[in-house]
Order: sequence, then C-alpha cells, then structure tokens
Amino acid sequence: MESQNRLPRPMRSLERPISYLSRALIAASYPLRGIYYFLRHPAYYPLFAGRLLPLSVISFLVYFILFTFAFLPQYAFLAIFHGWGAWINAVVLVLGEGLVIIQGLFEGFFVDECRVDVFDATLLDNGLDSLVAPHRLLFPDAANSVKKLGKPTSPAVYQPWSLVQIVELIVFLPLNLIPYVGTPAFIIITGARLGTFAHYRWFDLRGLTKKERKNEIRNRMWEYTWFGTIAMLLELVPILSLFFLLTSTSGAALWTIKLEKQAREPSVPVVPAAPATAPVNSQEHDPDEPPPPYVYNPV
Repeated sequence: MESQNRLPRPMRSLERPISYLSRALIAASYPLRGIYYFLRHPAYYPLFAGRLLPLSVISFLVYFILFTFAFLPQYAFLAIFHGWGAWINAVVLVLGEGLVIIQGLFEGFFVDECRVDVFDATLLDNGLDSLVAPHRLLFPDAANSVKKLGKPTSPAVYQPWSLVQIVELIVFLPLNLIPYVGTPAFIIITGARLGTFAHYRWFDLRGLTKKERKNEIRNRMWEYTWFGTIAMLLELVPILSLFFLLTSTSGAALWTIKLEKQAREPSVPVVPAAPATAPVNSQEHDPDEPPPPYVYNPV
C-alpha cells in the first residue's frame, strides 16, 4: 500500500524538495492569511485604533526623517558598488534602520500586550477557550471574543523584548551593501530569528519548559524561517508596520489552531486483519452429527 502512495520511480528524487517547498509555502501563507482574517473581524479594529494608531504616526515620523536625511547619502554610496540597483538596497537599508529605532523605542513595551489580546481572541473565535482559560479571566457572555478577554492571571507575553534581536538587526544591516544577494540574505536571516517567536505565546499557554520550547522550534525551524521572512517583509512597510504586527499575530494564531486540532484528533485504531481460515470442504461433516442417509448408487 505504501509503495502505491509514493511518487513514480523517475520522480522520487523530487519527493524531498517538493515536501520542503510545500511546507515553506504553507508556513509563509499564514502572515497573509492573518491579514484577511483580521480585516474580516471588525471586533479587532479597536485594538489597532485605540493602542497602535498613535504609534503608527510616530513610526511615520521616524521613517520620514530617515528618508529625508539618510536615504540619499546611502544611495549615493551604494551606487558606487551596485549601479542602477542601488536604490533597492538603499530602501531596505533605511527601512531596516527605521525598524531598529521603532523596536528599540516602543515596540516591545507598548505593542506586546495588544498582540497577546489578538492571539488569544483568535483562539477563542475558533473554540480553543480551554487553552486560554487557565491563564486569564474570560467573560463567556460577552458580545465577541475581544470583549471576552479579561485580565491575565499569569504573565502574558507574545514576543519578549530582546536586546539580542535588535543587535542582530544592526549587525546584519551591512548585508545590504552586498550586490544582489545582500538584501534577500538580510531579510531571510532576520526573518528566521523573528519566526522563532511566532508561537512563544502558544508555548506559554501549554506550560512548556525551556528545553521543550527549543525542541518544538528545532522540529519546525524550516517553517518558522519562512513564516518569519514574510512577517519581516510586512514589518518593513512604513506606517503599516504596526498594523502588520497584529495581522501576523492573527496568522500565528491560525497556525496554532491547525496544530492544536491535529494534536487533538483521535487516533484511528488499527484493526488487525482476521486470521485466514481454512476452506470448508462441503464433503466433510462434524463427527457428532448423524451420518448422511445411505443412497444406492450402482456402478
């Protein structure tokens, strides 16, 4: 049976690459699914408008100052090595510098609570109340999942503020100086680091130890790399970067829901095949039964 499900022999060499490509595309789709999900749930809008809209204005000012005073000098320097393509590297370089400033100023301190609410509300919308309830008060009669959320009863962190992550952003920014491959390398490397935090809140809700978290991340590192790469690209969008932080959080929660449902599906028991029975000979009879009647059959 297993041999029938495998690819034909000439295609078997592609089986592993196809598997990796499929896993990468599925993981990379979740930040985009999060945008669609967030926009389809107006109950989430106050989380952005009330808390992050003022911060988005501040982030706009940061990018405005950088592009006004830092873009042209960096573009002129990069043009010496990159030629006509220098503007792409210069744009990503300035966006990366802005991201470092925004994260260092307020992202880890003011945004994280909002991301926890988005993550938990998405779980509630999809019937995972039992996962959230042990860690925060819930109001089951509330009008929507956001209003159901009460005060956390245990420390609630979506993505811990990390000085290491900010230092890594600064260290890898010079990759944008390398022609052609530097900018993609910067986005993928920093995205891989970002992706490892996608399920930090989920691990916390499950009460995993540090060692168990590392094992989960190791087993899913390929998927986290591509989830984080797309999330990183969205975070580099000026003004909307904080909005995309929330939509990527919804995407991470949707991914969590899929993994939770897979883990909770009851395993189908394997029924052993019935032992083969010897064919019954119609001429044989039970010795306890009376013999068949005598029939005269002359030859």
